[in-house]
Amino acid sequence: MVSSDPMNSPFVVIAAGLLAAWLAFRAYHRLLLSRAKHRSLRGHSKLSRAIAKLVPYYEYDEEAFFASDGAGPVLAEQRKAGFERLARRLEDAAPKTIAATEALAPAVSDMSFTGAYRVPFQYRSVVRRRLRTGSIVDETHGVRVRDLDGNWAYDLAGSYGVNLLGYDFYKGCIERAVAVAGKLGPVLGPYHPVVADNVARLREISGLDEVSMHMSGTEAVMQAVRLARYHTGRPRTVVFCGAYHGWWDGVQPGIGSQRRVNDVYTLEEMSETTLRVLGTRKDIACVLVNPLQALNPNAGASSDGTLLNSERSARFDREAYSKWLADLREVCTARGIVLIFDEVFVGFRLGLGGAQEYFGVRADMVTYGKTLGGGLPVGVLTGRRDLMKRYRDDRPVDVCFARGTFNSHPYVMAAMNEFLQAAMLPEAVAAAEAAEGVWDRRAADVNERLAYEQLPLRVANMSSIWTLTYGRPGRYNWMLQYYLRAEGLALSWVGTGRFIFSHNYSDADFGEVAKRLLAAARSMQADGWWTPGSELSDKAIRRMVLREVLAARLGRRPSGKETAAASPEEIRA
Repeated sequence: MVSSDPMNSPFVVIAAGLLAAWLAFRAYHRLLLSRAKHRSLRGHSKLSRAIAKLVPYYEYDEEAFFASDGAGPVLAEQRKAGFERLARRLEDAAPKTIAATEALAPAVSDMSFTGAYRVPFQYRSVVRRRLRTGSIVDETHGVRVRDLDGNWAYDLAGSYGVNLLGYDFYKGCIERAVAVAGKLGPVLGPYHPVVADNVARLREISGLDEVSMHMSGTEAVMQAVRLARYHTGRPRTVVFCGAYHGWWDGVQPGIGSQRRVNDVYTLEEMSETTLRVLGTRKDIACVLVNPLQALNPNAGASSDGTLLNSERSARFDREAYSKWLADLREVCTARGIVLIFDEVFVGFRLGLGGAQEYFGVRADMVTYGKTLGGGLPVGVLTGRRDLMKRYRDDRPVDVCFARGTFNSHPYVMAAMNEFLQAAMLPEAVAAAEAAEGVWDRRAADVNERLAYEQLPLRVANMSSIWTLTYGRPGRYNWMLQYYLRAEGLALSWVGTGRFIFSHNYSDADFGEVAKRLLAAARSMQADGWWTPGSELSDKAIRRMVLREVLAARLGRRPSGKETAAASPEEIRA
């Protein structure tokens, strides 16, 4: 007898079984995706944005400022005396530059932002009031920059990667570019003839078919992602934890972005689980790789503004990163995912062939910028012909639009050509290939001297890109940037998180930088900043900061002495 209960119908049972199987399949892939995310907040963009909104502002008064790690009164007084000497030294050296900077900053939003985030926000108020520095320079020569007071400082900022070959070289590029394109002027739309040579050289360098000109690296990345989605018909982009690809929120889904569309996955780099995710999903259009992450996989751009303890780490393993990229290339090829190398920063610094040649892995698209412009603003996208096409022959209205008024500006194209001609000379190619050995040797020498003097500071480098790491738990490592500035070293706003050397540094120039770096470290140690009030661990410092945040959320002003509430186990290293 057939049951009259419709729930026992074979069709219902089969449908229920299929639904259960589909839900299990979806749950498995969602779990796999979650496991492929880095365990830190950087790997969970929505969570990081939510938590960022919960962190209240609080600050230390001058008493707590010098004892936020539990230091006793004697050590706090030692630090205060050193702080006062440093403040006077900085102010006495550059009064005109400081005055001009402080007059300009309230009207320039970039200056306001960078000035506020040079140090952890708890210390911001005292630092901005007492450790006054300038951000205006008016001349360069060799490897040095000059401020308005006539002080010459060795440049460790590298114009955020633009300055690869030395400022004098780029001044020459711009001067010759004006001569080449001057008769045309700013005619936009038609191309200056020099564009043809640029395109030919970029195709040779990248090994790719077509070239798209833009005015910034961010724009080039935007176009790469848009084209990848257009041609694959897939909605998702994958970036790796900590990597930076410009300020566009389509590749910056975490803190700093207000994006609400869930179309960017931030996955763990150098992870087998990530490779499994990429090998099983059908919705991923492209994967972006910033080769700079080889220096610090899964860690964000190092900045003194977030240096709450001594957990900053960096270690470059070329062999391991090459294997990771090769495995990634294999998965992307098998799944039809567009592999994009973002070489806006490292392009040409690792050699003429860039990361593709350096790591032995070919990409489907490569973005360039910064130094390629010969000192002028530029962004370039190169790619396979099938991926670069912006329209469909069979659907003429379905296009992938991207244009910019200043793309292929004649002066920029002429300056780019000057750079490319110089970079492709045999002697320049040989110098670029030798650069890694030169900078590895210099880094090793500095580390040997730091170890000999028992200073808790080390250098990690990827060729001429350096990061300083700290070997003793403490809350004041961010102070070193001010001692370095006092010694005549010009840093970017991220401080000791990134040194970018130009390749025209002679051994004598670098020797002077090393001498000043060690002098700054000695002063830092002598003033007590690397002598914690108790044997703190980095884990204990994190808990101290958490207590401060919770206290501020509850409306209590943190005293800076939350160490007293820590358990002995937390305090011990």
